[in-house]
Amino acid sequence: MLNKVKPYLAMISLQFGYAGMYIISMVSLKHGMSNFILATYRHVVATIVIAPFAFVLERKIRPKMTLPIFLRIVALGFLEPVLDQNLYYLGMKNTTATYASAFVNMLPAVTFILAMIFRLEKINLKKVRSVAKIVGTGITVVGAMVMTLYKGPIINFIKAGGGMHHASAADSADKHWVTGTIMMLGSIFGWSSFFILQSFTLKLYPAELSLTAWICFMGVIEGSAVSLIMVRDFSAWKLGWDSRLLAAVYSGIVCSGIAYYVQGVVIRERGPVFVTSFSPLCMIITFILGAIVLAETVHLGSILGAIVIVAGLYTVVWGKAKDGKPSDTKCDEKSSNAQELPITNNARSIGVDDGIDGIEAKIVDIPASKTSFTTRGT
Repeated sequence: MLNKVKPYLAMISLQFGYAGMYIISMVSLKHGMSNFILATYRHVVATIVIAPFAFVLERKIRPKMTLPIFLRIVALGFLEPVLDQNLYYLGMKNTTATYASAFVNMLPAVTFILAMIFRLEKINLKKVRSVAKIVGTGITVVGAMVMTLYKGPIINFIKAGGGMHHASAADSADKHWVTGTIMMLGSIFGWSSFFILQSFTLKLYPAELSLTAWICFMGVIEGSAVSLIMVRDFSAWKLGWDSRLLAAVYSGIVCSGIAYYVQGVVIRERGPVFVTSFSPLCMIITFILGAIVLAETVHLGSILGAIVIVAGLYTVVWGKAKDGKPSDTKCDEKSSNAQELPITNNARSIGVDDGIDGIEAKIVDIPASKTSFTTRGT
């Protein structure tokens, strides 16, 4: 039971980590920190934290690095650490933390479509579990659209900031919502592509900690190059004992180092669609923290959309829970096929009175080259 619950607990815990990152990052960005520099420092911290553990714990199981694997790691280092995070931070600066986290709910739908294209997710419309995954993904998208398109009246859970503050903040954000939405959409496609490529890479390089360290290291190199091009002021790289340092350290340890590793482990066991299906929980947590910490406006449409998204989340998770483990199924088939011994055609049945001669006649010659025995996990 504990092994079955572990993937769910891991993904739920990550959503709390991501929610904290959204709030802390939004505070640092409002204080003038560059999103490019934040993404670079984030992976500097992640590399420093993860690399020693990867070097020590996986020194005996780490596969040999080859050119195809290295090229995939280079692509992974660009898709999430550079493309996804910078577009996400830019989109969040042009909107709000709550809106940005709500838009992430498109991630399961985009990942589900890409997984079907690359045959990582099998769909059989005759089975209830496949229909549940499709319906759940659709419900999630509908909930995200409700949050985006319908605002409704303002719900004041906490009396802080005043109505004029909320109105001015909403008006300034409205001017950039189109630009922010486009950036968020590009971020979602980059993040979904990262999950798909990570799933394929783990099959060739099944060492989660080492792969995480490599991704973070490549994110530092590629992110530094982009940051030097986009930010010409070297004083912007300075960090103090403020929200900038907190954002870099927290997001680096929790949302890059730990998150990459945990997601890699869960992806190998349950697939990329299962990992992304928990992202709506992050939106709800950020929705609450954003109202408390950042005094962001909370509308009725956000609450209704959150309820719809949760319904879609549970539908997708139910469908995935019914899937089982593909690797185990294939292994069982191989084991059963390999343990079937070939029988020669001239073997006769043994009667009760056949005696020793009958037993000797039953002995079958089995060519050694045609027998193979496999066990689960080999």
